[in-house]
Amino acid sequence: MLNTKTMVALGLSLILSATSVMPAMAELVYDRTTGTFVEASTIAPRPRAGQSAIKKEIVDYATSQKPGTIVIETGERRLYLVLEDGKALKYGIGVGRDGFTWSGTNRITRKAEWPGWTPPAAMRKRVPDLPAYMEGGPDNPLGARALYIGSTLYRVHGTSEPWSIGQAVSSGCIRLTNDDVADLYERVAVGAKIIVNH
Repeated sequence: MLNTKTMVALGLSLILSATSVMPAMAELVYDRTTGTFVEASTIAPRPRAGQSAIKKEIVDYATSQKPGTIVIETGERRLYLVLEDGKALKYGIGVGRDGFTWSGTNRITRKAEWPGWTPPAAMRKRVPDLPAYMEGGPDNPLGARALYIGSTLYRVHGTSEPWSIGQAVSSGCIRLTNDDVADLYERVAVGAKIIVNH
């Protein structure tokens, strides 16, 4: 006959062995950028307002492009501003989601601080509650600055959603944090070449 102490020890042993083979339940959270539930451990900590988890930095950059040229690598989710001496300033960006990516070469034709926004007709059709026009300001989707690309509807602009940097979430525009787009804005001239690689 087993005594009480032995039975408790056997019971604890069985419980511990059973829990060691059971997979841990992951905490699921809703990811607004993908519209799905994902494991919390896969979500990067959100930076404080205005910051990106992807820090801008000066990097080595071999290119035949002239200083002042913007090169966007959508697959990398990075924007490179070509500098002198084989260097570039690298920024983290948000890019077009599936079905909204594009590539090409153009020029920056206009710059604006706290730009107003007129949602394109196709976007208003997809999202009927969008306003016909939105004044510039902190809640405007274009953020603190915008660089207009040729005669297209695309922009390089800021965002009030810094956690979207590094994601494919836009309708084709290239987004940076408001801090980063303000920095880029001061460095880029109207007429600068912009290359978007897909």
